[in-house]
Amino acid sequence: MTAPLRIAVLASGRGSNLAALIAARDAGSLPVEFTLVASDKADAGALRLAEAAGIPTLALSPKGYPDRRAYDLDLFGRIAASGAGLLVLAGFMRIIDGAALSAWAGRIVNIHPSLLPKYRGLHTHRRALDAGDVEHGASVHFVTAELDGGPLIAQARLAVETGDDEDALAARLLPLEHRLLPAVVRLIAERRLALGVDGVTLDGRPLARPLRLDGDRLAP
Repeated sequence: MTAPLRIAVLASGRGSNLAALIAARDAGSLPVEFTLVASDKADAGALRLAEAAGIPTLALSPKGYPDRRAYDLDLFGRIAASGAGLLVLAGFMRIIDGAALSAWAGRIVNIHPSLLPKYRGLHTHRRALDAGDVEHGASVHFVTAELDGGPLIAQARLAVETGDDEDALAARLLPLEHRLLPAVVRLIAERRLALGVDGVTLDGRPLARPLRLDGDRLAP
């Protein structure tokens, strides 16, 4: 039996995607061991969730560092020291310096609430509505120095409904996010999905397009 994948999570907010990962781990459907949950905000709900689950936590404020690079290098050094083999960004609301990311190439993923490459950055639900989109969704991608621009792994889609506002659309998307992220991490933990010279591969074969969420699983 393959040993559980050791993962760390970065989150700035309430930690609902972290909660989904913990729930999947507890249900036996996600073969991972959490080494650390870290945040740039000491009052982040994600830290409280991790503490309740017995996961080591780190609150590290950017204040007191001379610049973003110094902060990111220290933060990522502490994550490496935790023994994590994969880093999951689950609502981490900071742009990360490329120097800190370089050692994690192919070992760091992010969930973003849009159908990338549409709507990188903030206010994705509002921008989808303003554009008159009939479909919205969430994406998981490998992280590079390009903001929300790394290689796509998988997406979840939903129809925009008449009368949707920003809050309603976000609320309907969130349960899909909570299924999408654990499904991606599961494939990585099972050593089936990776990023290599041929791009994103599943079972050794390059993906022609992002995987799509189907129930709790991912399909081509």
